[in-house]
Amino acid sequence: MSINPRIAALKELGTSVWLDDLSTDLLESGAVDDFINETGVVGLTTNPSIFEKSITTSSTYDATIAKCAAAGENASEATFSLICKDVDEACEKFLPVWEASGGVDGRVSIEVEPGFAHDTANTVEQARALWKRLDRPNLLIKVPATAAGIPAIKQLISEGISVNATLIFSVECYEAVMNAYIEGLREAKDKGLDISKIVSVASVFVSRLDGVVDKQLTEVGTEEALALRGKAGIANSRLAYDVFVKAHAEGGKFEDLAAAGGHPQRLLWASTSVKNPDYPDTLYVVELAGPDTVNTIPQKTLKAMADHGEVKGDTLTGTGEEAAAVWQAIKNQGIDLNAVVQMLEDQGVASFIESWKNLVASVESRMKED
Repeated sequence: MSINPRIAALKELGTSVWLDDLSTDLLESGAVDDFINETGVVGLTTNPSIFEKSITTSSTYDATIAKCAAAGENASEATFSLICKDVDEACEKFLPVWEASGGVDGRVSIEVEPGFAHDTANTVEQARALWKRLDRPNLLIKVPATAAGIPAIKQLISEGISVNATLIFSVECYEAVMNAYIEGLREAKDKGLDISKIVSVASVFVSRLDGVVDKQLTEVGTEEALALRGKAGIANSRLAYDVFVKAHAEGGKFEDLAAAGGHPQRLLWASTSVKNPDYPDTLYVVELAGPDTVNTIPQKTLKAMADHGEVKGDTLTGTGEEAAAVWQAIKNQGIDLNAVVQMLEDQGVASFIESWKNLVASVESRMKED
């Protein structure tokens, strides 16, 4: 099997490339197989917005929707049936990758209902139900890293359920997620679980941060402010990576778990499509390449990377000090970054809730047609 050389170069640096998309059409057309066998994709993520687009715009789901209606499922149950069917098939396709990587890659993510983002108990309950329902060793349950989501992440990890902690916009939030993973993994170890089977990623969103900060820097309008546009997302990610490296260094807080077979919770770069057409279309891929990372990439950006992305080597290791200087320079322009990251978390949750509502409403309408 010969994969794309640019994606292979990322893999060589330690960055696993995952696809940020899923639909029945992608599965049935053979596109997912091509992404695995020809491009070099080694995992896949989904979210409510992806499924809203996939399910509401395709007639491919009509037969399954009819079956759900005939089985007496309500619209919400039917929606999960559609999503679980796609995720299950994707898990099957990525199973060889999972096996070849020792369980690290070949992962497919499914998200808990976004309306539970501020409800720890319901998040845990639904995550358990999805884990049991799909019963796939290469599954990841996506849990938003909200104040309610972080204790849910710890609980799920302690039960041996692999988690994709999502909607992370700040280093402080990432540290809380990392600590929840480590504490949960330690509890799992103390219970006698095989922690080598538990995997987690921490999904830090990149381009959305630039979208907000760039606008504010433009409003400031000074030469210094304008020169900082397009740098917040990468600096924030590099600061998080610096925290990761220190925690997993020799003598760090993860050392005993690593000795027991525990996997580091890799940083995953999400929201890596460029929103500003003035920036290189592969910016958030080539500038965030390095060991123990994942980049989940939408189709358009993935195709751009495979076609003309210029891998510049490890662009993460040793960048913490420079990133901190950039972060401080942005603050010096009067940008309230704490307010920005909280707004982005709130918007992210609200956006997924809206997508979920639209999706369920569409499924309900189509069930009635049948």
